[in-house]
Amino acid sequence: MTGTRLESQVWALLNEAHDLYRDSPRASRWLEHHVERFEEPLRIAVAGPAQVGKSTLINAIVGEGVAPVEVDGAKDAFVWYQDGAVPRAALHSAHESVTDLAVTRLDRWLHVDPPPGTPEDLNEIVVDWPTRTLRHTILIDTPAVGVSATATPTGQSIMDRVAREADAVLYLARRAPGTELNALRIIPETPVSRAAPVHTMVVLSRADEIGGGRIDGLLAAKQLARRHRRDVRMRALCLNVVAVAGLLAEAGRTIREPQYAALANLAAIDRGELDELLLSTDRFLGGADSVATLSVRQDLLNRLGIVGVRLATTLIRQGCGDVGSLASQLVRRSGLAELRESIRQLFVERRGLLKARSALLALEFVLRAEPRPGSDRLMAELDHTVAGAHEFRELRLMAALRSGRTRLPAALEAEAQRLIGMEGTDVSTRLAADEQATGAQLWTLGAQALDRWLEHAENPLFNHAQQGAARTVVRSCEGMLAELAG
Repeated sequence: MTGTRLESQVWALLNEAHDLYRDSPRASRWLEHHVERFEEPLRIAVAGPAQVGKSTLINAIVGEGVAPVEVDGAKDAFVWYQDGAVPRAALHSAHESVTDLAVTRLDRWLHVDPPPGTPEDLNEIVVDWPTRTLRHTILIDTPAVGVSATATPTGQSIMDRVAREADAVLYLARRAPGTELNALRIIPETPVSRAAPVHTMVVLSRADEIGGGRIDGLLAAKQLARRHRRDVRMRALCLNVVAVAGLLAEAGRTIREPQYAALANLAAIDRGELDELLLSTDRFLGGADSVATLSVRQDLLNRLGIVGVRLATTLIRQGCGDVGSLASQLVRRSGLAELRESIRQLFVERRGLLKARSALLALEFVLRAEPRPGSDRLMAELDHTVAGAHEFRELRLMAALRSGRTRLPAALEAEAQRLIGMEGTDVSTRLAADEQATGAQLWTLGAQALDRWLEHAENPLFNHAQQGAARTVVRSCEGMLAELAG
């Protein structure tokens, strides 16, 4: 296997543990499964309480209407969305039986014909959907977790399974911090999980409801997310907090000409009449058919919400003259672009690191569940690997710099982000070196960077957080020099 030092260490530990547990079918299968997971796309679970818009956000990320999948008797099943050559869905039972479902694609929306009988031990539904978005990630739509999940066995079991199955988590909430985040606090504490929540991002998924439904409420939601990023309570739970108006994001990715035409007709009526019509959903639905038929108005509300209809008609009045320009504006204002960029930088580009973390959790589980001669030594090696995993520190610092929790002078911050791998993890990119640079030239650049950041780490004008950030950059520079020496 090729990869980072941490990935190589974890790979070796998994194979050593597999040899140790060769005579235990259950442990052996579990370890083999995690060896295979190293080669899979990144698994991202979308979790949270009921009615926070998990399916809506999945549709926005994918860019098509694939969620939710509703099958009788399968309300509590996990639904997996992965890339495939053709649309396909299958029910998987706990005993590994598979039942194929009839799937049709209607105007870029998924329609699943329910089977005649649902297995009693239904475990999950796996959906294959041909799209570029799912080539590097698998999205997992999870059952709703109650806000009092600390006292709910179902909530506990859902989050336990999320911890086992997913490499990263998008946890949706209306507001944070609050009771909706209880489920993030019930994941069992282990040496690996304490290594920091480098796999979780909190999404304020109903951003259009903040600010009393005003159009500028989206800006208020983004400001609220920025404040939460600096909250010490949130640092212990997640890497980042992002505000997204899920309905706007989904509409921006899926809106078509008929919806645009209906919105354009609304935007063309008298401004005062339109403002009065959009005061509430009741007034909008009770409007005269001469403005738009009831079915058209209901469809617009389902797709955009009342805030989205207000915003879309305002944007059309301001010059969005076609469906493409309106879709672009809705996506930009929804916060989806920021979320996708955070997913790319903090999750997708750190796929190997997150896969290694999942494997460490699995190995830790086996060693604790089935202790035997030799397992203590492996546990000690695991603890040593976790303690020395500088990649986790880099990811935490990356999130702290992105969110503003830690600030450095502008020039230094840009260099720090580059050196810890925000622009790419290879040595040449970290050192801003030419692609043709020799090993000796890279060594010189790395040594110079190390000297500079050693001074920053001792700068008496830096506060504790800034000095800690500088020490992390120092360790990154030392790691690059060690790699070049090797």
